[in-house]
Amino acid sequence: MDILQKLAEELQVKRWQAEAAVNLMDEGNTIPFISRYRKEATGALNDEQLRTLEERLTYLRNLEDKKAQVLSSIEEQGKLTLELRAQIQAAQTQVAVEDLYRPYRPKRRTRATMAKEKGLEGLADMIRIQMLQRPLEEEAKAYLSEEKGVSTVEEALAGAKDIIAESISDEADYRAYIRDITLKEGLITSEAKDENTASVYETYYHFSQPLNKMAGHRTLALNRGEAEKLLTVRIEAPKERVLRYLEKQVITKDNPYTAPALKETVADSYGRLIEPAIEREIRSFLTEQAEEGAIRVFGKNLEQLLMQPPITGQTVLGWDPAFRTGCKLAVVDPTGKVLDTVVIYPTAPQNKVKEAKAILKRLIEKYNITLISLGNGTASRESEQVIVELLKEIPQTVQYVIVSEAGASVYSASKLATEEFPNFDVGQRSAASIARRLQDPLAELVKIDPKAIGVGQYQHDMNQKRLSEALGSVVENSVNRVGVDLNTASVPLLEHISGITKTLAKNIVAYREANGRFADRRQLLKVPKLGPKAYEQCAGFLRIMGGDNPLDTTSVHPESYDAAMKLLTWLGYSAEDITSGGLKGISGKVSQPGKMAEKLEVGEMTLKDIVQELEKPARDPRDEMPRPVLRSDVLDMKDLAPGMVLKGTVRNIIDFGAFVDIGVHQDGLVHISQMTDRYIKHPLEAVKLGDVVEVKVLSVDVAKKRIGLTMKL
Repeated sequence: MDILQKLAEELQVKRWQAEAAVNLMDEGNTIPFISRYRKEATGALNDEQLRTLEERLTYLRNLEDKKAQVLSSIEEQGKLTLELRAQIQAAQTQVAVEDLYRPYRPKRRTRATMAKEKGLEGLADMIRIQMLQRPLEEEAKAYLSEEKGVSTVEEALAGAKDIIAESISDEADYRAYIRDITLKEGLITSEAKDENTASVYETYYHFSQPLNKMAGHRTLALNRGEAEKLLTVRIEAPKERVLRYLEKQVITKDNPYTAPALKETVADSYGRLIEPAIEREIRSFLTEQAEEGAIRVFGKNLEQLLMQPPITGQTVLGWDPAFRTGCKLAVVDPTGKVLDTVVIYPTAPQNKVKEAKAILKRLIEKYNITLISLGNGTASRESEQVIVELLKEIPQTVQYVIVSEAGASVYSASKLATEEFPNFDVGQRSAASIARRLQDPLAELVKIDPKAIGVGQYQHDMNQKRLSEALGSVVENSVNRVGVDLNTASVPLLEHISGITKTLAKNIVAYREANGRFADRRQLLKVPKLGPKAYEQCAGFLRIMGGDNPLDTTSVHPESYDAAMKLLTWLGYSAEDITSGGLKGISGKVSQPGKMAEKLEVGEMTLKDIVQELEKPARDPRDEMPRPVLRSDVLDMKDLAPGMVLKGTVRNIIDFGAFVDIGVHQDGLVHISQMTDRYIKHPLEAVKLGDVVEVKVLSVDVAKKRIGLTMKL
């Protein structure tokens, strides 16, 4: 297989682009680095295209390795024909290779292998060629042998049929047809094991759906219901059509002595060997498809969560709500430093509201708090009520935001949190995290396992390795897209930078603590174990504010510094102009970028990136994202009525809709059918996480805590 050509066709790019990307990856370059600093080489393939290319490259290389193993195994058996070799080499998937290898794969003892041991292969061959001129029973007598354990004609015929049944089930073309027709025309069904048991799976107690229309979230729900022993799930194939197909393939002559036996054998082969195997394969295929879709949505949600704009320049009060153990508070200054922590008890059972308000008023006045970041967990509703009452009683202008505290408890109990806040308990750490995830969502959320952030569905039921890899890629892309301050970044943030391992991240922080601030990117080469290759990969993504070289504040890579300085000189600027707010209008002075790039000995795309960066140094792509809705009052679910129009924030996106926070502690659901007047396949076509949207209330069910919303205003 020509892997490069295959990649080019699948990604719909030129062959040279695929070849360049593969070569760069093989040389140890990271995807963020290739995407940002090797645009000329790859024809500007973006990180999404490069991730897809990397996945497919791994798959296709593994496929070629599998083919080589299979060919070697069959050749060792002395059974490799030219035709079989060509079929294996032409196979496009691992499944196709497995189908072709099945007849030659070393098997455990089966009914067929035991029949062969009894010497019945000759009888099976006679039945298969369908040329018999007398009844089978007469032919079978020749194979009776007390020594081999064949004492009756019936035993001989049964063994021969077992051999034929297994050979039918091993036929690659038959399996491919049956798999294909089952996917096209089959059904997936589920029944309750006990209809009287109430559960969240009641929708699936009597469920049937064509396989080719099966939605991913339904597949994952069925899998979970089955795992919890509440559902029985089956694949219903078009059995009669499959049997007729197999009979047509196997019974090629109208021989009255062999046709009935072969028809019986076909039915046995399908029912006992093929059907269960195909059902397992299809269930596995559906699950894999569903997981890929769910991981893709989870990844998009995570990316949008990580890329939420930071709220800078404000002192924030982080509030981790609770009942019995009290609400933990942490005051965090604009740089993320924790100034104070305290526990208050405004909620049940203590209900010390007056005392709690007094403490809050003192903290707000002492630290000039302008924003309260309230976690959305247990007692959040009751805490919000206290906050709203407080805001009406104080002269200062303070607003609040309800943030998802998903993962805060995971972080607060982690080794990382213990190292960061050795003198705090888990509640204080959690409150600090809740405050910081408002100040800089990216810097705080990278400390938490992405799976614990709670913006996906069925994440615990998936292939955990695949999920971790996919979400790790999302975090890596996001961190490198934004870049980090080399002099303030934490180890968890640094380890997601291109080319930096966990060890290197620790070494960078240790070097910084021992030698003071970095003044120049080149100092990175003095960090233990950080060599030229790692420096090449990471330098452009690490910023130094107030250092020796103004270009270090930008995403211009050090390899392009000479070109950037020449450009500045030619256009009448100095390097110092960069730090005084950027070079407004510089792009307008580059009238002939092609010629200019040639003079500077850089690519035209690289020149464009340099100009863009000089015009607006250290620009933050998160500034383009919608900002959180700041609140100063509260609604109760009982206050809602159909027809009300409200503003809300998209908190989670799933296959069938999006959950929107409208400020009543219970997120409302906008079903996919209520998102837009045009047809969309997935909610991500209409909204993204963090979007501030206008919605109308359709329905309110206080008892079930359900709110139906529409975006069709």
